[in-house]
Amino acid sequence: MVRILSDSDVGSVLDVESLLPIVRDAFIKQGRGEVERPERPHFPVGAGLADGPLGTGLVMPAYIHGAAHYATKLVGVHEKNAERGLPTVNAQIALTDAETGTPSAFLAGTKITNARTGCIGGLAAKELAADRVELALIGAGTQARWQARCIAAVTDLEIIRVYSPSDSKYDCAETLESELGDRVETVESADDAVSESNVVVTATTATEPVFSGEVLADGTLVVAVGAYTAETRELDRTTIDRADRLFADVPEEVIEIGDLRATGCTEDDLVLFSDVFEDKGRKSESEIIVVESVGTAVLDAAASEHVYERASENGIGEEVEL
Repeated sequence: MVRILSDSDVGSVLDVESLLPIVRDAFIKQGRGEVERPERPHFPVGAGLADGPLGTGLVMPAYIHGAAHYATKLVGVHEKNAERGLPTVNAQIALTDAETGTPSAFLAGTKITNARTGCIGGLAAKELAADRVELALIGAGTQARWQARCIAAVTDLEIIRVYSPSDSKYDCAETLESELGDRVETVESADDAVSESNVVVTATTATEPVFSGEVLADGTLVVAVGAYTAETRELDRTTIDRADRLFADVPEEVIEIGDLRATGCTEDDLVLFSDVFEDKGRKSESEIIVVESVGTAVLDAAASEHVYERASENGIGEEVEL
């Protein structure tokens, strides 16, 4: 029997507080080489239906040594979905029994993807940010909100400054203020948000830098989660040049994204993000630190198994025979 978990089923058992340590442990295992994470193919989709591709498809498989299941995630990234009132990123995750190879579950993966990516910002802020956080959110979509939720869960968050070139910043600010009870304000430019904050999160689909690295204050943590291909870019060269250290969740993939291709960096300049959990965190209060994330299927494997186990324990979802 295969357990089918809808988006609402996933949401009923998924919470930030329980997921953060799951994601942390997954990063540690990835850093120690205790995972199987094949290359992640991505390809344009929709050619022939319109002029040019309509989006990007990705396939993300992974297995964490010792886990009961391995995961395969199918992802679609369609930037024009915002105009349709649909999520930019949509995903489904299949869990397969690691011992027998039989299917165990099929999960709506969009909320899992958003939550596990939000945990990256939360864990980065917990380990690398100042004691009191003033957060600049560049981007005001679903992922920006998850980043704020996860950072609020693990830090002393004083204020959130939200910027987006669209009116979405107002809805985002209103939602976060009602959810978190923290002070949230909108600003008129990305540089305004960044210059007054000590944690900056970029969660966009931009192809050009979204703020000027010249306005970064000493000691700022920058978490960039939007760029994942050579064509996507959120950070300018000044930000990269000013960074005392560059952390990456998957260095061999991060070095190929637009943020890094426009610089003189090599893969050797990147530090595994998992190292921050091995007593290799911030060295001084004045360091400017950049964390680049392209996403790793290892987190999907860990998060989806966590959700599946909780759902099974509580009898949530529908069991079907394939």
